[in-house]
Amino acid sequence: MTTSLRAPGRVNPIGEHTDYSGGLVLPIAIQLGITLTFERSEHIALASREQTEGWERYVTAVAEELAALGLPAVGIGGRLESDLPPGAGLGSSGALEVAVALALCAVAEFEVEPMELALACQRAEQRAVGVPSGVLDQAASLLGREGSALLLDCGTLEYRWVPLPDDVAILVLDSGERHAHQGSGYGQRRRELEAGDPRRVRHVETENERVRATVAALEDGNVEALGPIFAASHTSLRDDYEVSTRALDALVATALAAGAFAARMTGGGFGGSIVALTEAGRAADVLAGTGAQGWVVRAVDGAIRRRTGSIRDRA
Repeated sequence: MTTSLRAPGRVNPIGEHTDYSGGLVLPIAIQLGITLTFERSEHIALASREQTEGWERYVTAVAEELAALGLPAVGIGGRLESDLPPGAGLGSSGALEVAVALALCAVAEFEVEPMELALACQRAEQRAVGVPSGVLDQAASLLGREGSALLLDCGTLEYRWVPLPDDVAILVLDSGERHAHQGSGYGQRRRELEAGDPRRVRHVETENERVRATVAALEDGNVEALGPIFAASHTSLRDDYEVSTRALDALVATALAAGAFAARMTGGGFGGSIVALTEAGRAADVLAGTGAQGWVVRAVDGAIRRRTGSIRDRA
């Protein structure tokens, strides 16, 4: 029997480079993602035309991490399809890991709690590429909720959902610069943070406060406050954490000039995308006014049912 499931990508409105230090993040799962159509097989044999070179190592790493949790030896055969641009900072590897993990658990009838599964997928990413990444991407793909952002404390793993206003549109604009964590300064930044570099520490401390301020603004209906918060986040990522680029800086300025009221880089940096907020009725005009490739994204449900832990069939 053939089954199809979909694991969404994510965009992170605020809370950047804070997950691997046990800080706060506020991502949303988005409608762009990875679909895996599969059936039980003797071995793991997946095909894909959209994934970047080396994607098979993520699949192998997921299987190894699940085996360590007690997953019986099972295989899946099938096809991966994606409308999630790799390298754009939208959690493509996390979505891939989640899709494969859910498929393996499904054919083995193996139950894993959502956060435990997210942590296993995080470990798989670290195993696959040797980069000390956090759990943001995998948690967002698994725990996303339609119409809401996920407030996650990466230190305690406590989380709750924060409703998003209907009259605000979220835009993702692609800078065209591609990044890969293993080839960027991502690992170096984490080492500097752990060593106590004052600027790196200052970014994380102030970014955690910006997550709290964003949640308060959303819950109070004070969206006007988000512009200065996003601006301060981008400045901190550019100057204190030094993960922005000239292309990302220019795209933030372009988005604001086109009518967005808030904009900042999103993702790991060193390329990728920015996130911008605008009035819902102006989203298409703002997007066109930037001249960049981009998407109006919306918060969608994660890849599993939150209450039962079973696969959500998106066929």
